[in-house]
Amino acid sequence: MDKWIELVKAKMSELKVTQEILAERLGMSQGGVGHWLTKRRQPGIDDMNRVLQALGLGFLEVALVIREPGESQDDEVSLKQKYNPYFRYPVSDWRETGEVRDGEQATYRFELSDYHARGAAFWLTVVGDAMTAPNGPSIAEGMLILVDPDLDAVPGKLVIAQWQDSSEAIFRKLIEEGGQRYLVPLNPTYPKALYTAECRIIGVVVQATARF
Repeated sequence: MDKWIELVKAKMSELKVTQEILAERLGMSQGGVGHWLTKRRQPGIDDMNRVLQALGLGFLEVALVIREPGESQDDEVSLKQKYNPYFRYPVSDWRETGEVRDGEQATYRFELSDYHARGAAFWLTVVGDAMTAPNGPSIAEGMLILVDPDLDAVPGKLVIAQWQDSSEAIFRKLIEEGGQRYLVPLNPTYPKALYTAECRIIGVVVQATARF
């Protein structure tokens, strides 16, 4: 719930949408919207998604994840522990990066994340072992990575990049050495590449997960 409220307030501020305007879009009273945003009342999942759509966040959906009490070591499980709002993001293809928007949702499958993105985030499935490191942080082939296109790509971040003459994107770490930036694989057997004006950063990788 807190993550949803934080996202909604941030988007309202960005769009300069007041509670009155949002309430009008939703066909309800300003007081009702205010109750949701101050946690005096808790909206249902359908209402949470209606708010996201009213703010132009059609590429997001809130999902409800229910955890059984047996999954916790405590006998008493709080409501926050049992009911957790998650966001759903589409799983894209390496040839489609940056093209995921609402209106095409039916062609994608979705995966959950507790990360609320600044932009139209999407998942990619890691291909190859260029980011598999012999030690330290390592992201193996087959893992899902969540990409946020609206985060600043600063040195030290893992990024998705694409050259103008390439039809596919690559997954690398952005570093800076001697005033020059490079795209570096975590696997030392792969060469690093000079980051130039012909290369664009599609997004920053904010999360990685594996399936078993």
